[in-house]
Order: sequence, then C-alpha cells, then structure tokens
Amino acid sequence: MSTVTAVPLQPVRRRVLVYLWLGIALAVIAAFALSERGTGEQRALKGDNDAFLAWHRSQAGVVETKSGLQYQVIKAGDGPLPTASDVAGVMYIGTLRDGSVFDESQQPVPFPLTEGTAIPGFTEALKLMPKGAHYKFWMKPELAYKGASPSPKIPSNSMLIFDVSMLGFLPEATYRQIQMQQMMQQQQQGAAPGGATPPPTER
Repeated sequence: MSTVTAVPLQPVRRRVLVYLWLGIALAVIAAFALSERGTGEQRALKGDNDAFLAWHRSQAGVVETKSGLQYQVIKAGDGPLPTASDVAGVMYIGTLRDGSVFDESQQPVPFPLTEGTAIPGFTEALKLMPKGAHYKFWMKPELAYKGASPSPKIPSNSMLIFDVSMLGFLPEATYRQIQMQQMMQQQQQGAAPGGATPPPTER
C-alpha cells in the first residue's frame, strides 16, 4: 500500500501579498479611469456644442482664447503675427462636427483682417498664425454664424472647424497697390481687367 506524501507549501511573505493587492487595486483604478474617459468623450461627441467644447478644451495641445475660440498648432510657423491692417493669404478646409466639408479653397485665398470682412472667429484665428503656420480651429456659433446660416451646407447654430495654412501676409495698402498695378498692366496689354491678384506671401 502506497502512501502519498504531501509537500507543504511555503508561507507567502506578507510583503508579496501587499504588492499583489496593490497591483490589483491599481489595475481596477486604471480600468475605471479609462472607462470614465471613454464615457466622457462619447457624451461630448454626442452632446451639444457647449458640452463638446467643454470636453475638448481639456484635450492635449488644445488652447482656448478669451473669446472661446479653440485651436491646435499642427505646424508652428515663424516670424511676426499679422494685424488688422494686413491681408493674409491662406489655404483652408471648413468642416462641421460630423466631418462633412462645407467649404474648401481650391487655390490660395486673400483675406483682409479688418473687422467685419469675415466671420469673427476666422479673423481672430488668422491673427494667431505666423507665416508658414498650420493650425486647426474650433469655432462656436457665436464666432461663426449665430442663428440663420448663409449656406444650405451649414445648419443654423453650427460649430465650425477650420484647417488653415498661413502662406503669408502683406499690409492692406501694399496689397491694394499690387492690385492696381495688375489692373493697369492688363489694360495696357488689352486684357479684360479684374484678374485674380496673387495672395500675399511676402511676410
């Protein structure tokens, strides 16, 4: 008749048990934090503009100005910033929160930066960008088209998102002078006036 010899287990050290329970607790906390983060993001994405912007301002790399304009620097650019007396040359894509495109430049576009020449958020945005910069902007309806929209592609009270590249800018007086010189050259050459003036790129 054989007998089975039981091998006694070595007692687990107390320090090991502490580390084990600590690891389990940290794993539970991390899982809860990830769950809450995902839930918060989903609520923001499905919520109204205020809920989205409140969540979005806490995301890495997002800056919010005093007016509520939010932006993220994709490429920093270099040099001075444009002012209200300048005309900026830009390329841009405008989208809604669902990603649908409502406007897109097919070639460089000149934008005077005096108040009232574009929606407030776009004018403010361009003044934040040095030459060569590439930024993304989120504009609440108050900075875009509060109330009725001028375009069927933009529902009323929509938040607008712009992806903008700053090609350069010139003083408006200089830009107008270039326009006049172009018109005079076209008239001298017998061409019809009104051709497109190249966008500012010097500064």
